[in-house]
Amino acid sequence: MTIDLSDAEAVADLLERAGEAMRSSRLRRGCCAHLPRRGRLLVTGDLHDHPVHYERIEHFARLGRPDHHVVLHELIHGDRLVNGVDLSHRMLARVAALVIAHPEHVHPVLANHELAQAFRQGVSKGAGDNVALFDAGLEWAFGDDAEFVAEALESFVRAMPLAVRCDNGCMISHSLPSPIAMKRFDLGVLDRALEERDYLANTGSAWLMVWGRGQTHEQIEALAQAWSVRLFLTGHAHVPSGVEVADERLVILNSDHEQAMVLPLDLAADPMSAEEQLFHAIPIASLGSIP
Repeated sequence: MTIDLSDAEAVADLLERAGEAMRSSRLRRGCCAHLPRRGRLLVTGDLHDHPVHYERIEHFARLGRPDHHVVLHELIHGDRLVNGVDLSHRMLARVAALVIAHPEHVHPVLANHELAQAFRQGVSKGAGDNVALFDAGLEWAFGDDAEFVAEALESFVRAMPLAVRCDNGCMISHSLPSPIAMKRFDLGVLDRALEERDYLANTGSAWLMVWGRGQTHEQIEALAQAWSVRLFLTGHAHVPSGVEVADERLVILNSDHEQAMVLPLDLAADPMSAEEQLFHAIPIASLGSIP
């Protein structure tokens, strides 16, 4: 799909249509996408507006084949500024176009940077206010129509599933709640549509999930039992090697740096152990140039 990234109306329409495709998907139950026990899922980690890695991921996902899926997250707020502003709305537009081209096969899950941008909550990767830099990019690209695009962006983010749940027992989400947040966290959130309260900073269950760090073995076991999950796959934490076993039920991926990794999952098979998954992760650099 060709899209004029300088046309505010076209970009806003693209984001709105992609959001509606996610909300109306036959795979959607509650705030999650549910994948049947067949086909392949390509799991990625934080992308942070890395266009080369995105192109390689898109190519390797083989979305034209039946029952091939890809999970994408943490799409925006990269380190590559243009004229001092963040233009990572273009990555959101590319992913929205991919959702429309392959509905029910492309799953951008909610992450903390998308939530922060859509709901005007401060966030920084250490080089300034990412929300302000992104807003400056919208103004640079669209001028007086920047707010029009920002509203469509919020609609797109609201449509993102909080997790992708697989019938073979795997679950992919940006993160999991921190142990200290469990008393405030609604364990039933995955089974219902997200509400306004779920997005609130420091209290909402969606916010607590995408911002969570420092999970413990006991907590992960409790979540696994409550949600009938055999293996969690997340991003959010920096992993220098690109993939890391954080617990016997938790694998963390990064897809935004030189050692970036992706992980193909056979949805028809029982999940391998977290340790075994390490040997099946694939360096994005090894995927080569895109034909």
